[in-house]
Amino acid sequence: MMKFKVKKFSELGVDELYDLLKLRQEIFVVEQNCIYLDADGIDKNCLHLLGIENKKIVGYARIIPAGYTYKTPSIGRVVVDEKHRGKGCARALMNNAIKVAVEEFKAKKITISAQLYLKEFYESIGFKVSGGVYLDCDLPHLKMIKSIS
Repeated sequence: MMKFKVKKFSELGVDELYDLLKLRQEIFVVEQNCIYLDADGIDKNCLHLLGIENKKIVGYARIIPAGYTYKTPSIGRVVVDEKHRGKGCARALMNNAIKVAVEEFKAKKITISAQLYLKEFYESIGFKVSGGVYLDCDLPHLKMIKSIS
């Protein structure tokens, strides 16, 4: 079962930083064949949610304060290792990320840039589409917002 840790960028150990960047690149760059600058200058301002199983990072999300990518706090770079998909890990990861955004950034709304094929998944945890489909790295995305009650 995945356990979660939340860390500021400055609290990440060298091995943790390497492992989370490796996981992001395995999924977003290699698996999805998307060439982009993953180290976008935002990580240093974020909280980093590590999903750990057997001392290995198998899930990850970054929680971004308001004003960096959107007017609201946001969640991005959501990844689950291929071997851990289909087991509820993404749902647990997102539920924890939402909790962190609310507790740490006092989020009333949370914005994400969701890949189109994950629309139903994000709707199932309370996100609603805001606007039309757009391309990010040639992949169709939707802006989605969750209101916190």
